[in-house]
Amino acid sequence: MAISMYQASVPVFVRMLTNLKNILGKASAFAQSKKIEDSVLLNARLFPDMFPLTRQVHIATDFARGTGARLAGSEPPAYEDNEKTFAELISRVDRTIEYLGTLKSGQIDGSEEREIVRPIRGEPKKFSGINYLLQFALPNFYFHMTAAYAVLRHNGVELGKADFIGALD
Repeated sequence: MAISMYQASVPVFVRMLTNLKNILGKASAFAQSKKIEDSVLLNARLFPDMFPLTRQVHIATDFARGTGARLAGSEPPAYEDNEKTFAELISRVDRTIEYLGTLKSGQIDGSEEREIVRPIRGEPKKFSGINYLLQFALPNFYFHMTAAYAVLRHNGVELGKADFIGALD
């Protein structure tokens, strides 16, 4: 059985971004209840050489939006990276989910062999669509999703595995 490139990408991104939106909502409520400025958590890192929470969310949403667009044979819409509150980050996640909703299976299915070229450490790297999705985009997306979750959990937001994975159908 062949893999559906659409099913392996867009619904996966939408589900996980929906979970991220809920996680960010919990973080916002936590900050309000503890009288912590949003900026404290938004700038939090797990280690000094890692990106802060805001950048982790930027990259996760960029990978979701960019991967969907590139598999569909188009360029993703550009977003400014200027969010300074949880509400603004949640809005960015919402915009990403809305964009993914415009992509249809007919645009993405069959993209397994589509050539996708992305800069890696300043050098162009060629991928087939399937390799781009499974070996580059999804691992990077999940890395930044996990980092965002871990930053918030480390800072006391009451999160568990179910928050990350979401409700099982």
